[in-house]
Amino acid sequence: MTAVRFGIFDHLERRADVPLAQQYEERLQFLEQADRAGVDGYHVAEHHHSPLCLAPNQVVYLSAVAQRTRRIRLGSLVHVLPLHHPIRLIEEICMLDQLSGGRVDVGVGAGTGGGTEFAMWGGDAAENAARFRETLDILRRGLCTDFLSFEGEYFRFEDVWMELRPLQQPHPPFWYAGNAERAAELGMHFIGAGRIDRLPELRARFDAIWTRELESGSDAHAAAGAPWFGTMKHTFIAETDEEAVARAHTAYAAYGTHFAKPLPPGEMPTAWQPPERTGRAPGEAPFDRYLGGEALIAGSPRTVREYVERWVERSECNYWVSSFQWGDLTHDEASRSLAIFADEVMPAVR
Repeated sequence: MTAVRFGIFDHLERRADVPLAQQYEERLQFLEQADRAGVDGYHVAEHHHSPLCLAPNQVVYLSAVAQRTRRIRLGSLVHVLPLHHPIRLIEEICMLDQLSGGRVDVGVGAGTGGGTEFAMWGGDAAENAARFRETLDILRRGLCTDFLSFEGEYFRFEDVWMELRPLQQPHPPFWYAGNAERAAELGMHFIGAGRIDRLPELRARFDAIWTRELESGSDAHAAAGAPWFGTMKHTFIAETDEEAVARAHTAYAAYGTHFAKPLPPGEMPTAWQPPERTGRAPGEAPFDRYLGGEALIAGSPRTVREYVERWVERSECNYWVSSFQWGDLTHDEASRSLAIFADEVMPAVR
């Protein structure tokens, strides 16, 4: 059986029935609970201009989380790098790592929709992928050097003194989401998705690339150590399977409404275009397909425990990540699911 860690992924979605300040406070209370329960990691997304994410500045938000917790690791999943100035992001990561006592994980990505949000901010979506690569290169250098020099297509620096340094040396761990092969090439820990029966093959491809890069002398892979390889599941636990599935169904309907970028009445986007609706992305697939594809685990404590036991035994993964509050699930509902998970599931597989 694989040794397993437990984490939480969070979009921090807007709830229409709760004032924003109360929602932030309740999430901090939820993370205090997770910290006491022995959850290993917390990962928060970055999105802008939609109800999907109320933490557009993850570092500000995680700084508050750091002061209310003691052991749980805290990270982005992901910083959308084309939206950030690399030096400012380096400084913010260093501050957070120091404030948290060295508990920061740095997730990076190019953003969803092929640069939709970068275009909304006046950028050229065609530059999005290249800006991601260049910003990542600067980020990795700047976290490990005293004087930063760089010359690229979008940024140029010469001997910039990096006053702040991270507590974790040589730098906090890097994470990548969604594409296991790309994560392995970059030397980053991974969180993705998938059915149990498909995960061993995905893990094997990840390991083969990781080993190849490590044996080639990659500093990034050597610094990363043994990789965390995880999958994220929306999770809801109730007394019975029927009750859990019924409530998850209504929550999923609300979840699907949170992805769209709101516009003034009658207006159409001009500088940017929304990504095509494919029916395959989170919130778009029919509920039965989302549940049947094991992207959502809803059931009684026994049902959820037995699923996690199968996942640990068969998936070849070592990091289970739940999303407990999503759609219109309340703080109390999420807190109860977490309490049951911590009491009846985690001890059974640790």
